[in-house]
Amino acid sequence: MSVERSIILVTGGAGFIGSHVTRGLLAEGHRVIVVDNLATGYAENIPPGAEFIEADISQTSVCESLPGDVDMVLHLAAQSSGPQSADIPAQDFDCNVRGTFNILQYCRYHGIRRFVHASSMSVYGNPDLDVVNEETPAVPLSYYGVSKLCAEKYVQHAILDGLEATTFRMFSVYGPGQDLSNRMQGMLSIFLSFITAGEDVVVMGSAERVRDFVYIDDVVAAWLDAVHAPGGTGVHNLGTGTATTVADLIAALVAATGNAPDYP
Repeated sequence: MSVERSIILVTGGAGFIGSHVTRGLLAEGHRVIVVDNLATGYAENIPPGAEFIEADISQTSVCESLPGDVDMVLHLAAQSSGPQSADIPAQDFDCNVRGTFNILQYCRYHGIRRFVHASSMSVYGNPDLDVVNEETPAVPLSYYGVSKLCAEKYVQHAILDGLEATTFRMFSVYGPGQDLSNRMQGMLSIFLSFITAGEDVVVMGSAERVRDFVYIDDVVAAWLDAVHAPGGTGVHNLGTGTATTVADLIAALVAATGNAPDYP
C-alpha cells in the first residue's frame, strides 16, 4: 500500500501504546512529533527520529504553543490507572477530559481535520453480556470510565463541527515494553511483575472475571489503518472478542515464566 507521508502529532507518545504507534509511524516515513508530560511514560521509550515536546496537554497555554503545521493528531495521552483514578479522580478529569478538550481546540485553531482518539473498554462498565459491541450501552462504573466517555462526547461534538475523528475503545492491551515497575495499571503487566519477582500474586476481585487481551502489534495495525484512511469517523472497539479469565491469565503467565507463586 502506498502511504502518503504526513506530519503527525502523537500525544502520550512516551507511553507503552503511544511509543509503539510512534515507531510504526516512523517506519512508514511520517514525521512524528511526540507530546508527553512523562508522568507515566519515559523519554527513552520515544523511538529515535521522533521529535519530542515535554508538555502537559491539560494546560491550555501549552496547547496554544504546539506547532500548527500538523496534518493529523493521534491522541493517546491519558491517566489510565484504575487505583489512581479512585484515589485522585480530579487527575482523570484534568488529563482525560480537559486534556482532550484542549487538543480538540488546538486542532480547531490550526485547521487540523484528522483526529484519532484512544478511549477504553471502561466506558461500558460491567455489562451482563457475553459479547460487547459498539451498540452496548455505555454505563461506566469508575471515574476513569466516566472521564473517557466524557472525552468521547467532546470528540463526537467536534465531528459535528467538521472534524474527521475516529475513536478506538481499546480493551486490555499487552506486549513488549509494558512497565513492570508500575503496579497501578495494566493487569497482565501487574501480574507478570509479581511472578517474575517470585512474589505471591495479588488479585483484586474474582479470579473468574474475564478480560479481552489484545496484542500491541494488532493495536498498532489498527491505528495505522486509521492513519491510512482519512475521512473515517465513529467509535470502534479494539479487541479480539475472546474472553480470558484472570485465573487462566495467571496460569498462562506461570507456564511462560516457569515461576509458580501462590494467589488467592
